[in-house]
Amino acid sequence: MIKSPTLGYLIPEFPGQTHIFFWREILALERMGIKVALFSTRKPPPGLISHKWSEEAMARTEYLGKVDPMAAAQAAIGVSPMVWAKDVMREGKALAKDLAITTAAAHQLKASCSAQGITHVHAHSCGRSALVAMLANRLGGPSYSVTLHGPMSDYGPGQRLKWRHAKFATVITEKLRRELPEQLGADLPKSLFVQPMGVDVNALKRDLPYMPHRPGGPLRVFSCGRLNIVKGHQDLMQAVKQLRDQGIDARLDIAGEDDDGGSGYRRVLESKIEELGLRDSITLLGAISAEEVRRYLLNAHLFVLASWHEPLGVAYMEAMSCEVPTIGTNAGGVPELIRSGVDGVMVKPKSPDNIAAAIQLLAQNPEDAMRLGKAGRDRIIAKFNCDKGAELIARESLDLRISEEI
Repeated sequence: MIKSPTLGYLIPEFPGQTHIFFWREILALERMGIKVALFSTRKPPPGLISHKWSEEAMARTEYLGKVDPMAAAQAAIGVSPMVWAKDVMREGKALAKDLAITTAAAHQLKASCSAQGITHVHAHSCGRSALVAMLANRLGGPSYSVTLHGPMSDYGPGQRLKWRHAKFATVITEKLRRELPEQLGADLPKSLFVQPMGVDVNALKRDLPYMPHRPGGPLRVFSCGRLNIVKGHQDLMQAVKQLRDQGIDARLDIAGEDDDGGSGYRRVLESKIEELGLRDSITLLGAISAEEVRRYLLNAHLFVLASWHEPLGVAYMEAMSCEVPTIGTNAGGVPELIRSGVDGVMVKPKSPDNIAAAIQLLAQNPEDAMRLGKAGRDRIIAKFNCDKGAELIARESLDLRISEEI
């Protein structure tokens, strides 16, 4: 009888503020009887380590980012230049730099997988982590697979090289899948799957029925996303200003931190709050735990994320799973998640006027808000349960293990 494999699971800067999805998938894999060996490039900044499970996750994770010149030299010698020469010639210094940075980590990953009997690693990134997995494989290490979580342009050079040797790959939306043939050509893996990110619908559910906003009372709006200009928090703030100027007592809480742990774009948003005179109406919560996110969701009348671009949006899924009426923007892959007027509302990105109008409409129509909330949860249960991604990775990894042992 063939045992279930020990699956290598490689995530950059794990566990960060947005990594609850990965942890849910890890737990789902382990419920299936698969041992998961965690690898990461390095720890995230302290200000982004926010979850109750973060300490446990870090204790389990082997970090590959230590600079070791000797290991880098050994790895470079072990990989034939023919593996990457044509890619470096085509893409130049940026790829050469990434290869130099990741060779030591690849050597360490190969050695660790060999010691643990790991025959496959899933790289949940198409950035340098995918390059580490590829180099480890070319050194004689485990096979690997990758997941594309957003536009390929966000993940650095060497994409053809990263994908060329992958046994299989997943992408989170049909939109991203349609773009791949032109971007990768013959380097596109034969086994390619569209598998959205997902949430734990059993953890993200209501204890009590949703109560819509009542006229005259405060309108509680919640948002959750990195503090970055592309998340559109500044547009949502402007919408809150418009609502308050119309006599609607809108209150906004925003969960999330900037990539610098609080010293970056947060300061821009703090200045924006002061400029709008909304210090008493808008609160920046910073990076908070998944449990705190759920608490805010269950207390909210509406969830709004005003992204300029969003590959798909786990934050939307969490809100919809909790039956919170959800407003998103028609950007990126969001239309594959939210069907406007059916299980949520979509507006144009970069449009505070449209955001304010959508918030006002749902606040003044409680029956529509309740209908959309219930339909939103049904949508997540049907299509965006985190177990689905775990099942796919387990199936494809196990199939690889079987084929290698026959």
